[in-house]
Amino acid sequence: MIYLDYNASTPVDPRVRQAMLPYLGEWFGNPSAPHAMGRAARSAVDAARAQVASLLGASPEEIIFTSSGTEANNTVIKGVADRAAGRGRHIITSVIEHPAVLNPCAWLEESGYEITRVGVDATGRVDPGDVERAIRPGTILISIMHANNEVGTIQPLAEISAVARRRGVPFHTDAAQSVGKIPTRVDELGVDFLSIAGHKCYAPQGVGALYARKGFGFEPLMHGAGHESGRRAGTEAVAMIVGLGVACELAKSLVGDPAIRTLRDRLHEGLKAAFKGELVLHGHADLRLPNTLNVGFAGCRNGELLEAMPGVCATAAAACHAGSNAISPVLAAMNVAPRSAAGAIRFSVGRPTTAPEIQAAVRLVAEAANAAYSSTSTP
Repeated sequence: MIYLDYNASTPVDPRVRQAMLPYLGEWFGNPSAPHAMGRAARSAVDAARAQVASLLGASPEEIIFTSSGTEANNTVIKGVADRAAGRGRHIITSVIEHPAVLNPCAWLEESGYEITRVGVDATGRVDPGDVERAIRPGTILISIMHANNEVGTIQPLAEISAVARRRGVPFHTDAAQSVGKIPTRVDELGVDFLSIAGHKCYAPQGVGALYARKGFGFEPLMHGAGHESGRRAGTEAVAMIVGLGVACELAKSLVGDPAIRTLRDRLHEGLKAAFKGELVLHGHADLRLPNTLNVGFAGCRNGELLEAMPGVCATAAAACHAGSNAISPVLAAMNVAPRSAAGAIRFSVGRPTTAPEIQAAVRLVAEAANAAYSSTSTP
């Protein structure tokens, strides 16, 4: 099995797993307990908080642990909306956000909030000018993802944050796909809130984090005892948090590894050479995650392609079934031609990916795509 779906989920790094083991066994204390076992757990959580903060260039007290990137996004969007409702009820986001942003916004919309969803260009990039033109006196939050999960396009966050700061609007980014792949220093990006998903950066599934800049408040999503300095109730999942901390520590030296980009580009070049039809790149050619390749096999259908290559783990750009002509809303927003969008496949490589795997994937994918292309182009 050749795994090329690292944007969906990464394996737990062996070093992360090893660090977690003591907290799944003998060191099981509640980090809020005052005794030795509790203090050991608290010390582990504090160390992980410092590790996450270091990767982001933040202060440890600005890091809040969550169960997922989705929870982090919901915490910001709903929490800021609730806290700022007396000042305004307008939020700006983009049409290509992950459902973990779009759906909380839609939920707020049903409660009387106004949501502006700015568009993107043909490469999937948001125009900072569109964001500025959308700001009004009642705007309480801007939420624009750092890098798109489907096509990998990186957004001009520093430019958007300059607009947000000039207009006095808090700025949030969903950085689930970018953390560990490209630099995510919060001061360089200029963001006030940033969401992390552990299972996208070689930590376990079921843990995430939220960066909240000092002085930027929100109503907690989870109410209960005073965990996470009163910002997220619920006993901390110590082992998971330790895993996220170690994953972030490892990422500091691995961000920008040129080997990842080389493997991705080798896959792209191999598919271009082997596919008999037109292979269309979706997303920005340069301003794109180094591990992400979204291509359209024009004239094919992605559901059928995935079924025809069971030895390769990849993802259709939309959750469609064989025989369906449905295309991804992201590709639709980019005005990708239907013939290409219907055959779109996202490949994403990771640290364990090898050159022989890429070579084998080119062969398997090309065989499936050429067979599908021949069947559709035959009179």
